[in-house]
Amino acid sequence: MPDATCHKPALDHLASPVDDRVARLTGVSATDAGAAPASTMTARILHWVMAILIVPMIPLGFVIADDWGGPLQEPLYDLHRSVGALIIPLVLLRLIWRWTHPPALLPHDIPEIQRFAAHATHWCLYALLIAQPIIGWIATSAYRAPITLLGWFELPPIWPENRPFSEQISAIHGLLGTVIAGLVAAHIAAALFHHFVRRDGILLRMISG
Repeated sequence: MPDATCHKPALDHLASPVDDRVARLTGVSATDAGAAPASTMTARILHWVMAILIVPMIPLGFVIADDWGGPLQEPLYDLHRSVGALIIPLVLLRLIWRWTHPPALLPHDIPEIQRFAAHATHWCLYALLIAQPIIGWIATSAYRAPITLLGWFELPPIWPENRPFSEQISAIHGLLGTVIAGLVAAHIAAALFHHFVRRDGILLRMISG
């Protein structure tokens, strides 16, 4: 008499080579990551371009603020200003894309306090990443230092010359840089927690597609 028990067919052979490579590289299998739908290609590109620009800006800001650049101090200032100017349109584009293409919801079993922390961190980062370069632009304008965008063209000043005010606003710029550094560190720590502890595939949304 044939066995009446129903067995689900094995589907391991249907996993894509891309999923296999991601699993080997990240330590999270496609099964573990299956509950987390991937972000769109555009969202992933914007995310990683912004990460590549923003993360080095944090130590660079401390280097130039403390005059540790030596003979490279002025070129480092120029680089810092240029990247800051590029971040403004990138953040605005990221926000527009997020508004028109909402990301997938977090897994239902994440505690409410963690959901709140995740959303608060994201939106604080967005707000600061718009405000910070604008404040830097104001400070530079008040000092009347040039802002040359990667050597292509010079941005116009947006504030009257006032060097005492420039020093005050530069101090605020430095303080916000420290806050951004803390939020970025929290964001990275949360991503690693989801990947290595919860193993819920949240990090893979921005990696595997």
